[in-house]
Amino acid sequence: MKSLRSTLGNPAGLAGIVRALHHRNYRLFFSGQGISLIGTWMQQIAMNWLVYRLTQSAFLLGVVGFSSRIPTFVFASFAGVLADRWNRHRALVATQTLSTIQALILAALVLTGMVSIWHVILLSLSLGFINAFDIPIRQSFVVDMIERREDLGNAIALNSSLVNGARLVGPSIAGILIATLGEGVCFLLNGISFIAVILALLAMRIKKADKKGKQNPNVLRGLREGFSYAFGFAPIRFILLLLALVSLMGMPYMVLMPIFAGKILHGGPRTFGFLLGASGLGALIGALYLASRRSVLGLGRIIVIASGIFGIGLIVFSFSRVFWLSLISMLITGFGMMVQMASCNTVLQTIVEEDKRGRVMSFYTMAFMGMVPFGNLLGGSLGNKIGAPNTVMIGGIACILGSLIFAKKLPSLRKIARPIYVEKGIISEELP
Repeated sequence: MKSLRSTLGNPAGLAGIVRALHHRNYRLFFSGQGISLIGTWMQQIAMNWLVYRLTQSAFLLGVVGFSSRIPTFVFASFAGVLADRWNRHRALVATQTLSTIQALILAALVLTGMVSIWHVILLSLSLGFINAFDIPIRQSFVVDMIERREDLGNAIALNSSLVNGARLVGPSIAGILIATLGEGVCFLLNGISFIAVILALLAMRIKKADKKGKQNPNVLRGLREGFSYAFGFAPIRFILLLLALVSLMGMPYMVLMPIFAGKILHGGPRTFGFLLGASGLGALIGALYLASRRSVLGLGRIIVIASGIFGIGLIVFSFSRVFWLSLISMLITGFGMMVQMASCNTVLQTIVEEDKRGRVMSFYTMAFMGMVPFGNLLGGSLGNKIGAPNTVMIGGIACILGSLIFAKKLPSLRKIARPIYVEKGIISEELP
């Protein structure tokens, strides 16, 4: 008989870390996304560098970042209602197809030399609209691919590791391609990469789920019900508020990265790619750490610590004028960001009621992704007035303050969530 320490500490080694891949549908999704996400990160890097090359403006970097994210804030909540009613599988095929078209149009404009800044802003808006529906539906779809609910947290962590593995590889490839062949090739390869995830989705065999929300055709009423549920339940409310703060104040460092690479570290697109690659490596390490965990217990404390680590990484990066120190601070920043985001995702997916999953995940998308455009606009404006380093430093301080406030609330949030964990068998009722 195995010892308790063996069972809880490292039950199956590598097999325990990748246990969600035992599910066929999730395995297909994982392989398709693995290819597509590399292209997605390549496009993001190429987009930022294209805007910087065309305009040399921190403000317009913020504007493009704002235009690509603001549709998520506006429409994600409605997408969440629809995610609780639609066939999520078919909806994802549609959104991935539309993303393919967007990338190919952008590639054509750049490769033919016809691109201008208004093209970039318009196409960023269109991609933002697509993502407003794609992201909450995709987040909700994870549970449809996993037959054993105890593997849900592992699937979320593996998906995060996939995103950040691509984030490690994509920017590095993009930096080389931009320097040698230009941004247009990155957009073209991204468009082609979507074929992998579309084929993976089409190969899946998904059981038809009973959508309780279909009984009520009123979308606004469904939205109000979801909002009342999410923000009336303190654990969900405080997780969403912390995510929103981190996204608003912390995430603008991404849109200001070309300035750090070019003006502060005196590099080019390769420096830009390596900085984001270091952040991706840190995030990948964080995701693998979460995948190795066997239980959601203790994630509240981890959310607090990770938010603080993210803020510290940003502050160090803001003061750095040396490439190697900037790389280390980006590694720390990426680790903190990913552990905080994925831990929040896992806790939400664990405690949410099934018929409200799509709506809660849409609010999660709004908090994490939807606040980014406002942060980008704020970061771009502050970057012009007080400089990119000071802007990033202020964001790091705000993230640390947010983690301290969440830490103060954590004991009361645990008491509220405890009955759900008992009902789901995550903890024993006899435990103190």
